[in-house]
Amino acid sequence: MRRPTGFTLIELMVVLIIVGLLLALAVPAFTEQIRKSRRAEAVRGLSDMQLRQEQWRANHTTYAPANTAAAGNPPNGILLPTSQHYTFAVTAGSNTATDVVMTATPAGAQAADRCGTFTLRIDNNNDNNPPGMLDKTVSGSATDCW
Repeated sequence: MRRPTGFTLIELMVVLIIVGLLLALAVPAFTEQIRKSRRAEAVRGLSDMQLRQEQWRANHTTYAPANTAAAGNPPNGILLPTSQHYTFAVTAGSNTATDVVMTATPAGAQAADRCGTFTLRIDNNNDNNPPGMLDKTVSGSATDCW
């Protein structure tokens, strides 16, 4: 008499459980890595905006104001970076001649990121809290976003 070949239902269920456990561990880690790689867009965009603001201030008495920066008109302000995962903005600081605040707000799939909104503040006269010329913060509670 021949013995039947193939998998039993129990063997198949064990394999499915193992595959399910591996997926349950791998998918969140993969998603976090994707979000982490997209954070580089925010950091790169804000760094680029910082350089453009300093170039603007070298030729003018103030930083580029928010309304001209948002219009994207290079002779009257700075161009904002474009990204499908972040929305960039420029707002005036407490003293428009010496302060400027630039933000990168997550959009789309990146909106669920634990770091939240990236903020880069240039404060040349140290009149804001915390003091310092550059202040890099995030709206999330994570400390390793920058």
